[in-house]
Amino acid sequence: MRFMMLVIPRGYETAVPGTMPDPQAIERMMKYNESLQKAGVLLALDGLHPPSMGARVSFSGGRPTVQDGPFAEVKEVLGGYWMIQVASREEAIEWARRAPMGDNEIIEIRQVQEIEDFEPSEAIEREAVLLDVLNADK
Repeated sequence: MRFMMLVIPRGYETAVPGTMPDPQAIERMMKYNESLQKAGVLLALDGLHPPSMGARVSFSGGRPTVQDGPFAEVKEVLGGYWMIQVASREEAIEWARRAPMGDNEIIEIRQVQEIEDFEPSEAIEREAVLLDVLNADK
């Protein structure tokens, strides 16, 4: 099973462009990332720049509207993620519990929908072909 562990750092929604974690936090995180890799569960990981450097595209009536960050009235934003492959939700939770997070940081754990989770259909067959092509490019 694949799970995303989504990092939600409180206060990051108002961080100025270029805000980066302190070197000590980066070192602690690298040790944790290495433990995920050594255990063979890590598939991908990345940190994200603050929302002040991002954009949102919203849709209304089939028309896109672009808003540059920062975003008003946002309470929680993503600061980064890990994609892991483990045997169960419980194992994903155990890995999240080991993360070297600071006060007021949250890790949300979400299972990835696999192609096998869906009822067979023409659209799902096309999706499977697309995924095969993407995986072949790796």
